[in-house]
Amino acid sequence: METTETVYHSNFKVGAYPFYKQLRSLEPIFPMSQTGEQTSWIVTKYDHVKELLKSKSFIKDQSKFMEHSSSEEPDLITSVFQNMMLDVDPPDHTRLRKLVQPYFNPKKIKELEPRISEIADQLLADMSRKEGAIDLIEDFAFPLPIIVISELLGVPAEDRNKFRKWSHTILSAADNLEADFIQDTEDFLNYLKQLFDERKLNPQDDLISSLLQAEEEGDQLNREELYSMIVLLIIAGHETTVNLIGNTMLALFENPEQLEKLQADLTFTDAAIEEGLRYYSPVDFSTARWAEADVDFHGRTIRRGDLVLASLSSANRDEDKFENAETFDITRSQNPHIAFGYGIHFCLGAPLARLEGNVAIKKLLTTFPDIRLYDSHPRWQHVFLLRGLSELKVAVG
Repeated sequence: METTETVYHSNFKVGAYPFYKQLRSLEPIFPMSQTGEQTSWIVTKYDHVKELLKSKSFIKDQSKFMEHSSSEEPDLITSVFQNMMLDVDPPDHTRLRKLVQPYFNPKKIKELEPRISEIADQLLADMSRKEGAIDLIEDFAFPLPIIVISELLGVPAEDRNKFRKWSHTILSAADNLEADFIQDTEDFLNYLKQLFDERKLNPQDDLISSLLQAEEEGDQLNREELYSMIVLLIIAGHETTVNLIGNTMLALFENPEQLEKLQADLTFTDAAIEEGLRYYSPVDFSTARWAEADVDFHGRTIRRGDLVLASLSSANRDEDKFENAETFDITRSQNPHIAFGYGIHFCLGAPLARLEGNVAIKKLLTTFPDIRLYDSHPRWQHVFLLRGLSELKVAVG
């Protein structure tokens, strides 16, 4: 068995799938690390992961296990992360999700398709004027979803590069509390405060104006939850879709017969997106859950307060669930992947991510029929929770 430190190594993403396969076979409920009396676990098999994500024995509210040494109120940064929709349990989770659900229902998302297509066309036109290798992440996979979520929220699209830096710092904090974390988070929140002040004076037909109205009414959303919601939507609203587009294109490049099949028949695009989600899942691990009480979970005793993570990437390559699990196949007929999670925390933005991915890949392959991988050694980002590329160099001419 590999050492526990493997999971935290900067090169972990490169060899992660063989490691997951080893865990599924030998130790599917894996004690990743231990600090004091708390054990951190990774769950790797498909059926176990689904059970974990749906179980009421594992909760999101870490504060139930923390000792409060002071009666002081937490600062804004702490409150933002404590009140994030991903990290709370019902009934708070139910209330918060209900506020934003109407903006992400499939019918509402479908109405965005013409605008998404327009954005994609402009980005592809800009790419066509470039010479030499093009970074598909920098020039296409990143700007497309950040412009879309910015417009949905009511955030000026010209600020998207700020969000990229801020969100990357926040996500990297799961691996290493960088010196930039506090400063970048403060900058992010200060930016939002100015935006909120402006929207209060000049409400628009956007999600931020709607949430500000809910916050003013006071019974649906408080100020800390408002900050938490916008931070989450900005980060989740683009990071996972960047990964979906980049990862799926990488899988197609690595499997040229599948790329040719898709180019010959773009009706396979939906299936290619689903297979991309399964094969290179944009979210590697679920966010943390804690055992509310001692529980026996498939032969392992998980103690109260133990941290438990579900490996979505491993579950989506489980050979007991998927035939030829290690093969990228856009004609796969049965593909019940859980790349967007499962249960009450199933990804709210799944319809938007799927639509953006569909538009992006169709547009890419029709605009650049000769698109090919330029650099055969693409680099994965070192972000523990996610699987995404830091760059993907392609040639289009």
